[in-house]
Amino acid sequence: MNKITRRAFLQVTGLTAAAAALSACSGGSGSSAGFHVAVPNDTTNEARALQLLEKNGFFTLKEGAGITATKNDIADNPLNITIDEVEAAQVPNVLQDEDYAVINSNYAIAAGLDPMTQALAMEDGTSSYVNVLVCKEGNENDPRIKALAAALESQQVKDFMLEQYGGAVVSVVENPTDGYDPEVDYDALAGQTVSCAATPAPHCEVLEVCVPILEAKGITLDIQEFDDYIIPNNVVEDGTVDTNYFQHQPYLDDFNEQNGTHLVTVAGIHVEPMGIYGGKQTSLDPIQG
Repeated sequence: MNKITRRAFLQVTGLTAAAAALSACSGGSGSSAGFHVAVPNDTTNEARALQLLEKNGFFTLKEGAGITATKNDIADNPLNITIDEVEAAQVPNVLQDEDYAVINSNYAIAAGLDPMTQALAMEDGTSSYVNVLVCKEGNENDPRIKALAAALESQQVKDFMLEQYGGAVVSVVENPTDGYDPEVDYDALAGQTVSCAATPAPHCEVLEVCVPILEAKGITLDIQEFDDYIIPNNVVEDGTVDTNYFQHQPYLDDFNEQNGTHLVTVAGIHVEPMGIYGGKQTSLDPIQG
């Protein structure tokens, strides 16, 4: 049910579901005081959103609030900000009902938002949140997975990110490859398949760039698209899928700790700066002065 076909993402995460998610996450308080801000409700991404809001004057977090902070860690809230915790994929769809929303760039892009022109403020692209290619522990040296990693670390992918996303998705690969790993015996891989679970944009779009790179060596890349942050890790853990490409390192670390999974990073690929978007408000002036 969570696996969807390409380009069907927006239909699955429609406004009806979004309204239900917002109602549940707002707790039905009906309060009209202050400003309402939607943030992702998953661990690390909520903290990341709160830190961006703090930086832009929305409130002050408790001293020492780290990458697992929640709205309960807000210490000083003079503007009476209400934080609505919403499933990350739904945040763009509740934007019209909020004063502001903090949206992951992947979901902003999938919803037709341009992070570079429509975000009111963005992260500085810190490398702490590098999106990674992941496999189950013990499979790191599988030649199929190493071949996929080399394709993702290619100049072709780096160029695609720059041309397609213009700074909303930033490659962290310092020494791009030609798409191939010299230590991999590609002749032995001809006719084989490597599977990768991913969320729609930019991850599936980036993986599409890898398809012809691997096809040139007779390798099939099976891209399996999902609309959430949980199942892609579960299907790699249980061996159903070889790899996934959708999450940043702090999220992966927390997921392993919370779920007892054994997932490891194969390669760091890119950063997606998170942004603040206006819903009922069109600028940060009401917050900043």
